Amino acid sequence: MTPDDRDAQDSAHTDRLDAGLLRRTVLIVAGLNFAYFFVEFTVALAAGSVSLLADSVDFLEDTSINVLIFVALGWPLARRAALGKLMALIILGPASLAGWEAIQRFTDPEVPDVVPLVLASLGAIVVNGTSAWLLTRVRHHGGSLSSAAFLSARNDVLVNVAIIAMGVVTVWTDSPWPDLVLGSLIILLALHAAYEVWEVSEEERLAARALAGEEID
Repeated sequence: MTPDDRDAQDSAHTDRLDAGLLRRTVLIVAGLNFAYFFVEFTVALAAGSVSLLADSVDFLEDTSINVLIFVALGWPLARRAALGKLMALIILGPASLAGWEAIQRFTDPEVPDVVPLVLASLGAIVVNGTSAWLLTRVRHHGGSLSSAAFLSARNDVLVNVAIIAMGVVTVWTDSPWPDLVLGSLIILLALHAAYEVWEVSEEERLAARALAGEEID
């Protein structure tokens, strides 16, 4: 075996190890986010917080991104595109529910229960911080999707801090509006995320048709 053959073999072995590490990491992160979605979603409904309800949708978004990375390493473009569109619809469902809740609260605003809101946000910081730490090791191994997953988890920590700050303002002002305004902004971000996932999936669908020699509509 020549030195070049050995280098190629070592490189292929390293790529397999990197792919395996990436798949394990994003699967763990997806599980963490999916589990905490239900926790935060339930607490948000009980506390009457639009911003916390909207933030729970973000956990579903992060779950979708990491699941897409997990399957993207082995699935063909056409199947990845179909799954991506399904994920976009999954994100859109809770986001629409949060949006409807926000619209109702604007007509009849209520001050949310701040204590469970803050506790749930602290838990969210732990989950998002852990996810960002795990993804730091693999953020350069999966292309743009893995980088996006890391940046999303990191930025989510800032959103959770903003929700806690909003809770402090709510206690100080005894007003429902800080929660409604912040929640509406987070809902818009979630709707935009669903749109972006759909667009990426559509690009993959067109790429799959092009590779198959089909006419692109």
